[in-house]
Amino acid sequence: MKLRDLTKPWMAFNYGFLDESAKREMRRRILKAIAVPGYQVPYASREVPIARGWGTGGLQVTLTLLKPTSVVKVIDQGSDDSVNASSIRKFVARVGGAVETEDTMAATIIQSRHRIPEEKLHEDQILVLQVPNPEPLRPVQPDMSVAREMHGDADYGQLWLILYEQLVKSGRIMQGSSYPSMVNGRHVMTPSPIPRWDVPKLNQADHLTILSAGREKRIFAVPPYTRVEPLVFDDVPYRVEDHQDKTCYRSNVTGFFMNEIPQEDGSSQYELSDSHFGVKHIRKTEAEAVEIGETWYNNGRMD
Repeated sequence: MKLRDLTKPWMAFNYGFLDESAKREMRRRILKAIAVPGYQVPYASREVPIARGWGTGGLQVTLTLLKPTSVVKVIDQGSDDSVNASSIRKFVARVGGAVETEDTMAATIIQSRHRIPEEKLHEDQILVLQVPNPEPLRPVQPDMSVAREMHGDADYGQLWLILYEQLVKSGRIMQGSSYPSMVNGRHVMTPSPIPRWDVPKLNQADHLTILSAGREKRIFAVPPYTRVEPLVFDDVPYRVEDHQDKTCYRSNVTGFFMNEIPQEDGSSQYELSDSHFGVKHIRKTEAEAVEIGETWYNNGRMD
């Protein structure tokens, strides 16, 4: 027996890698998710050439939405040049002929892990968020069949109890990411592991947001101009990370979400989490013609 006897004849990939049946199913699930904001729609998650847990859900949505005129940006925790972001971006360009970009304003599809860009997205853009765990009730109800019933009954009392216990024990709500949020006054969702800073960006946004968990085979969406309200008590307002006085040591920009970089002397430096947003400001100081879009936050405060 020879090696070529064990291999199939060469065949060209389907456009966008996924077969047409998979794309049709994904489009139907996306439409249902848009029709019922925040509701988790199950789908048959296909195999793609990255490991489960590394963005397979987001990649399947991106490949489904892809067309030759698409301009694709991929972010990994705010960075465009990480190995994961670069690999996914190049793969999408190779199988779909899409244009790669790092500019938020130029992209038509933005696939992101753990961050929403600082520049406001417009109604002709789609944000695809990778989600490792789509179920907000999992910390309080490990039985998913019971959790589905709780969603059907809008029974979210145990989530409120978790937030209350955090207030009693720590004096403040300690939920740093995946903050449970009510969508359109009905379904509570976990908005991916984005920081609290990014959650208000989903409320009444101009763009469509699609959240997909490939490993858990669940997809849900936040349509444009939809209410997204973090679960908060009336007398304890929602607070984002206090980065108002933090300045990026590279771009000298103040008042946006920062990454803290510990130094050998025990001090810390801060760097813009949205890497290309910082690059734009650096280029602007060097007198380059750069278009910087309107931002959700100004001086650390939501407008």
